[in-house]
Amino acid sequence: MRGRASCAQYSPCPTAEAPDREAARLRAHRPEQGWSLLCNGVLLFEDTGELLPDGRIVPRSGP
Repeated sequence: MRGRASCAQYSPCPTAEAPDREAARLRAHRPEQGWSLLCNGVLLFEDTGELLPDGRIVPRSGP
């Protein structure tokens, strides 16, 4: 068997409305400021939840 070929296929980024929206890839990460921007436009805040591209707020779940 020859060397393994690398796969160039990537899963599409989940939409901001999808239940798994947090699985999107990071576009920007600012841990010192407590936020991350995902490829679907969702802003994740470490302490308060999410801000969706349409302006809706999704409160943080869990502890």
